[in-house]
Amino acid sequence: MRLFVLAFVLGALGLQQAAELSQLPILPEALAALLCVRLVPARHRLARCALLLVAGGLAGYGIAASRAESLLAHSLPRAWEGEEIDLTGVVAGLPQLTESGTRFPFDVESVQTRGVVAGVPLAVPPTLALAWYAQRAKGDGDAIAPPPIVSGQRWRVVVRLKRPRGLANPHGFDFEPWALERGIRATGYVRFGPGNVLLSARVDGWPYTLHRWRGEIRDAMFAHLGNDRLRGVLVALAIGDQDSIAPDDWEVFWRTGVGHLMSISGLHITMFAGLAFTLVYLAWVRVPALALRIPARKAAIVVGVAAALAYSLMTGYQVPAQRTFVMLAVVAACVLADRHGSASRVLALAALAVVALDPWAVLSAGFWLSFGAVASIFYVMALRTGHGGKLQGAVLEQLAVTVGMLPTLIALFQEVSIVSPIANAFAIPVVSLVVVPLTIAGSFLPLPFLLDAAHALMLGVMVPLEWLADLPMAMLESHAPAPWTLAAAVAGCAWLLAPRGVPLRSAGLAWMAPMFTVLPPGPAPGEAWLDVLDVGNGLATVVRTASHALVYDTGPAWSADVDSGSRIVVPFLRGEGVNRLDGVVVSHADDDHSGGAASIAYARAPGWLLSPLDPGHALHAAFVKSTRCESGQRWQWDGVDFRVLHPSDAVYAETRKRKENDRGCVVRIATAGHSLLLAADVEARSEAEMIARDRVALASDVLLVPHHGSKTSSSPDFIDAVSPRIGLLSVGYRNRFHHPNAAVVARYEARGIELHRTDREGALRIILPAQSSARIAVAGHASEVRYWSERKLQ
Repeated sequence: MRLFVLAFVLGALGLQQAAELSQLPILPEALAALLCVRLVPARHRLARCALLLVAGGLAGYGIAASRAESLLAHSLPRAWEGEEIDLTGVVAGLPQLTESGTRFPFDVESVQTRGVVAGVPLAVPPTLALAWYAQRAKGDGDAIAPPPIVSGQRWRVVVRLKRPRGLANPHGFDFEPWALERGIRATGYVRFGPGNVLLSARVDGWPYTLHRWRGEIRDAMFAHLGNDRLRGVLVALAIGDQDSIAPDDWEVFWRTGVGHLMSISGLHITMFAGLAFTLVYLAWVRVPALALRIPARKAAIVVGVAAALAYSLMTGYQVPAQRTFVMLAVVAACVLADRHGSASRVLALAALAVVALDPWAVLSAGFWLSFGAVASIFYVMALRTGHGGKLQGAVLEQLAVTVGMLPTLIALFQEVSIVSPIANAFAIPVVSLVVVPLTIAGSFLPLPFLLDAAHALMLGVMVPLEWLADLPMAMLESHAPAPWTLAAAVAGCAWLLAPRGVPLRSAGLAWMAPMFTVLPPGPAPGEAWLDVLDVGNGLATVVRTASHALVYDTGPAWSADVDSGSRIVVPFLRGEGVNRLDGVVVSHADDDHSGGAASIAYARAPGWLLSPLDPGHALHAAFVKSTRCESGQRWQWDGVDFRVLHPSDAVYAETRKRKENDRGCVVRIATAGHSLLLAADVEARSEAEMIARDRVALASDVLLVPHHGSKTSSSPDFIDAVSPRIGLLSVGYRNRFHHPNAAVVARYEARGIELHRTDREGALRIILPAQSSARIAVAGHASEVRYWSERKLQ
């Protein structure tokens, strides 16, 4: 059983790594392998195990492929991307208010638009992820807010859609499988206009009534708690709306390792079910007639699972809650069937059910953390003899989770909270046993004062959490480990956690050491590596030499709390093992280049900022040292030359303010054999100035195409002066500026320049060798596509 499940999970994981879905009949082959197991005599254990592994792997692969094929069939035709589509449907989830509008899931009921585009008929997926943005007002007027969106409303709307597409970066979040798992096959926005009509204010049924009810609870909680600091935490605990938690509070929870407590996690659902189980069990055994008719344990576990389902529904029955409920339901089924077996068999059966129902679970951090934590506890507790006290048991459980999950956390996030055992020791009982029950009771009963009590308790919990989070060594950070070092670390943890009597348990540390000591590849002395990260229509790059690192531009900010610095650049630096950042260059003040700078400064404390920003700009205060970018500045790192070519002193001396783009900080980087030019967003005026000032200095092998390929830049004379062999374009897919301009692209192609684009290839890595005889290497992160990837269709 356990071998079959292990192979099943690995088979589903294997499918998620495939570039194409197999057309072969996989499931019949799995069934044939299972039948062969029955035919092999029991004495041939090795053959039976091999057949079980084959059967499990084929079954996991086949079921995952079948599910994927059915979802991919409901895709928006590429020809219809960006076209106006008139359709009718129902708001199918809890709307989320943002700074720019409202986001909500939308179930399509009918499509009014007819016709074909490029010979392709329209087919709209059944579930969409829509945004209704505020309409920009003309002049200085206030933006026009979208209408109030409530779950269960039926709307006729005019939308523009595109296929799900994420940003492709090393160590970054992949939106496309996340959307596929949730059945979202198109995203888009509502066009302002008379075609948007509310047809019905209330549509009852699954899941509309549930989400409307959750929205009413959220509104009531916000109304009662007002501006209380932790109101978002209580809302998250009550209905699973994690977006309500403030980013600063999330940072505290993450650094102390208690983030799993501040949302609807498997722990809360399990403890809620356990509370229901205990109450029913204690009541049931006190009624002899009931206990004789139905065992108290079976009656209590049915109620416990029902309570888990109710809590999961209350939180929106999101994917993590679904997994927890399935796990508990499997345990209950084993108890009801009197097939308790070993803990590992029950855990394996739960994993089988979860992956069979949700093959994309194997891509989720929550799946591996949940099953890994439970498996670690079972491993530690089951192999001990004797009966220790409750305190000893709690210490062993915390030890098992902390040590056992260390490799997984490093592999998934490249950091782990060192203070987590201390924080969880007091936060778990207070939050799970007191705050959560008070929050639920205060939310669903006419007892709002209980919310005040829950909030006061949470404020008390935050005091030691904030103190722990502020400790310099609160987090252990490491690079993304190589696969073989991860496997060795898992084996080392098992050895380290083995019971007394197992020899040389401390040798497990030696098995764990390679995970931290085997570093990712990096530049050799004399080389320079440039990583152009995929941030949409903006620019964020990382330049590395053998012992130094520089961030040139930091990408856009998408809201006041979310930017590409914290979501893309910092995770990349962490995953690549860049622990020290020497400096940051912000080429100019436009948000798509400077939006992530503050987050990078906070997370990495770079030594200096080089920029043409105005003296009063807020970013200066975020850095220890800030210097004005001027042509003529020069430095060397590890045999690599850095030289600033623009702007000149004359630009700063101008009395008439010029465009921000034409103040861009242009940097040329040269090894002994090759060079590249980072040209920011400079336009034709600045290009001409640099040519007039020093045409020869512009010559480079690689050019980061200025202004994302806009028609205002890349003048023919500038391209000829640089004379690159390779051009790099940092552009967003279907961006509203229509970058890059077709005429500009043609201009580069006419000169035989090899172009690489982030919207097609994902993040780009360019390696400048030290020797002129060596070839410049260019690789895109999205080159190894998966079956769900939109980039493979271009």
